[in-house]
Amino acid sequence: MNILSGQLVQFQQKLMRVLKQYDQLQKENARLKKELAKKDIHLKAKEDLLKGLQEKVDALQFSKGAFSEDEKEQLNARINTYIKEIDRCMMLLNGMPKE
Repeated sequence: MNILSGQLVQFQQKLMRVLKQYDQLQKENARLKKELAKKDIHLKAKEDLLKGLQEKVDALQFSKGAFSEDEKEQLNARINTYIKEIDRCMMLLNGMPKE
């Protein structure tokens, strides 16, 4: 009976260590998730800033008229993408029920 009692105590101690480690890992996971969410927001803001700056660079280049053939093709592709996005938005707006 004494051996069984000792094994039970050892098992309880191991179980307590595992539960404590599990709790610590849950806290670290929550902290990392919050940190990741902050990083995602920061990254989105930087991407938006980069997009705005790229649009300004394109506008400046367009006003100068200094485009290489490759840049003209890229600008045309970007303009076509904007037009498609505007068309898609207009279709969505036209399909909305009127109140």
